[in-house]
Amino acid sequence: MGVDPGSRVTGYGIIETDGVRSRHLDSGCIRTSSGAFPARLGEIFEGIREVLLQWQPHEVAVEEVFVSRNAASALKLGQARGAAVSAIVVGGLPVYEYTPAAVKKGLVGSGRAEKEQVQHMVKIILGIQDRLVLDQSDALAVALCHAHSHATRRQIEAAQ
Repeated sequence: MGVDPGSRVTGYGIIETDGVRSRHLDSGCIRTSSGAFPARLGEIFEGIREVLLQWQPHEVAVEEVFVSRNAASALKLGQARGAAVSAIVVGGLPVYEYTPAAVKKGLVGSGRAEKEQVQHMVKIILGIQDRLVLDQSDALAVALCHAHSHATRRQIEAAQ
């Protein structure tokens, strides 16, 4: 499972993979209400928890916070990420973390790729014909990045 945390919209993506070939199972967005920020954090926690209960993934990869010039936005994003990570940890699953640049580089070949380029590659790799919102494709990109890099790490460890 991949998670793209956001204070208003948190994307999630569920894939099945053998480390080489991957198949799209589900993806979507947890959209928070316009209520108080602490309540929205609770919605993110509950939304991730529900996805975990429904799909029961073995591992979850989460995109790290992109530090922008706006400190207030970065803090809110960090708190939203914390709510998602907390739901994963409470669910007893390991959390793997990837920077946005690492995800982009892994899928597109450039750490500075545009979100639309990442979305295009996600659709090609997973054979998705339907429309994806950017938060959804970003979460699937995190899942794919983890699937491929984790499989490579396992192969290296096995060879040692």
